[in-house]
Amino acid sequence: MGINNQNITITKSTTTKINEVDFNNLSFGENFTDHMFECDYIDGKWTNAQVRPYGPISLDPSAKVFHYGQAIFEGMKAYKSVDGAVWLFRPEENLIRLNKSAIRLAIPEFPKDLFFDGMEILLNIDKEWIQTSEGSSMYIRPFIIATEEGVSASPAKRYKFMFILSPAQSYYSGEVKVLFADKYSRSASGGVGFAKCAGNYAGQFYPTKLANDAGYQQVVWTDSSTHENLEEAGTMNVFFRIGDTLITAPTSDRILDGITRKSVIAIAEKEGYKVEVRDISVYEVEDAAKNGTLLEMFGAGTAAVINPIVSFNFKGNDYNLPKLEDSYASSIKKKITDIQTGKVEDPFGWKYAVRSI
Repeated sequence: MGINNQNITITKSTTTKINEVDFNNLSFGENFTDHMFECDYIDGKWTNAQVRPYGPISLDPSAKVFHYGQAIFEGMKAYKSVDGAVWLFRPEENLIRLNKSAIRLAIPEFPKDLFFDGMEILLNIDKEWIQTSEGSSMYIRPFIIATEEGVSASPAKRYKFMFILSPAQSYYSGEVKVLFADKYSRSASGGVGFAKCAGNYAGQFYPTKLANDAGYQQVVWTDSSTHENLEEAGTMNVFFRIGDTLITAPTSDRILDGITRKSVIAIAEKEGYKVEVRDISVYEVEDAAKNGTLLEMFGAGTAAVINPIVSFNFKGNDYNLPKLEDSYASSIKKKITDIQTGKVEDPFGWKYAVRSI
């Protein structure tokens, strides 16, 4: 099936920035391709869909996104196999989650056909930016912002949807030390913790800075009521291996329903690992660290895929994890990335072939 681009205007850039980019030395999210996709919600429908040269957009100072925070986004990746084919990884899950976020923030949902047509046209046009070297991918950032002018406290009537693309390598590197939160919270029951809205991330920056200043790279967030149950690691879902059991918290209105999280669970179960999705307390993890049964901790998310954690701090006490040659984290990460990049067969049907134009 081809792409229906009859309702999408395409204006190509007369120049390219690709030769200015060092693809062997990329900082995550700092370089962007030559084009972007945008679409406006006006008079109750999504319209004016277009691909055009990457560049600034113009907004009125009273645009509601600046005042009331109606802004949501997703994170996706495209991969190019050695034969030049471009693949996405579970993209429908991203659209489903985007629209769940939209509903929660009173933003109109974005239509599936336009989402895929716009993204795939953009990926075709900027296909040369997708590298095939080990660890390379194209990070895709879809987002919606409220553009209606006015400072009345009400949902906007106009919005802008966009795709921007950024070539990427592996996101995190080095040893990651984390601090278990015992004061600040990422989200609360009944709130918007399950949504990928901008405010969730803004609220994390200050406590994360405090953790950085104390020598830790990330915060592992706990529940807002008791600060006893472990929920997320930085901007990722978090897993704990106690003995031979892999444990992660259940999703809720406080915890993001991570696509990488789902993939980790599915692969772990297929490999025969024991997996438990349940509440896990800081005291259980602390006790496991003390008695030597806490073997692994790692975060899981789109940008990093899997990020091992080497130590944690709880109430002033540091606990180091053992260094394993054959860890669950490294094994599961390899299986996910091998599927993503086409090195092995995909037994789950997760890969999506980008259509050509």
